Amino acid sequence: MLHAPMLARSPDVDLVGIWARRPEAAGALAERRHTKAFADLDALMDAVDALAFGVPPDVQCEFGIRAARAGKHLLLEKPLGLDLSGASELAAAIEESGVRSQMVLTRRYMPSTIAFLDRAAALAPYGGRAAAISGAVLGDAPFATPWRIAHGALLDVGPHVIDLLDAAIGPIGDISARGDPRRYIVLNCEHRNGAVSQAALSISQPMDGSIWTFELYGAAGVISLEDGGPDAADQYAAAVESIPRELAEVVRSGADHPFDARRGLHLQGLIERAQRSLA
Repeated sequence: MLHAPMLARSPDVDLVGIWARRPEAAGALAERRHTKAFADLDALMDAVDALAFGVPPDVQCEFGIRAARAGKHLLLEKPLGLDLSGASELAAAIEESGVRSQMVLTRRYMPSTIAFLDRAAALAPYGGRAAAISGAVLGDAPFATPWRIAHGALLDVGPHVIDLLDAAIGPIGDISARGDPRRYIVLNCEHRNGAVSQAALSISQPMDGSIWTFELYGAAGVISLEDGGPDAADQYAAAVESIPRELAEVVRSGADHPFDARRGLHLQGLIERAQRSLA
């Protein structure tokens, strides 16, 4: 749905090949994208400069560490890991190896989000609220994968929401949660600048469509960001064009990407705090 078409269409990268735990799946996808299916992950690593991951978070940690130690640059999914321990090990391997990393926080690459964050900087918000509600893991939906069903909204959409609140309002110093991540959960965030924010998350709500909305409040008024609208497809297209282009740029330049593994580890630490508060 995302990685293979994004990489195959990009003029900034070459999609050298695909590996999957099921060879028949890798073969079918490789045929559609006019590339090679690798039967062995190490063979794929030997053939490429960078790896993109579309696997469960704990598997991403395991394979990402191997790839980083082999000197491969990494395009990583969120969350960085299934828990803070695994995410920390992956981030450390990336740091020690000196490879570049970049998180696929898809919405951060959308022009509408970039403009929203510019407006947020001018607003200097003292509060905010967000909602990310859907039925993404119900029935035979493509996102109804075992790790999402088991761990719920906090690990799935939580990184997106926490990242955007943290970027728009200011770094989050403390976070707590109430509810059930597999049904409906509310986050309460205290930002280091004294601002506060809240977020409601669910990926198991029976409903038509989905809700993705942010509102920020400051002395100068209110600003908002919502999913959907007549330009939604264009926003998504711009994001998937930017992601591989920016990966190529950081690999060539050796510069750090703002959404690198350190950003992913920061978000994982906040998620861990929220999980501890639930316990």
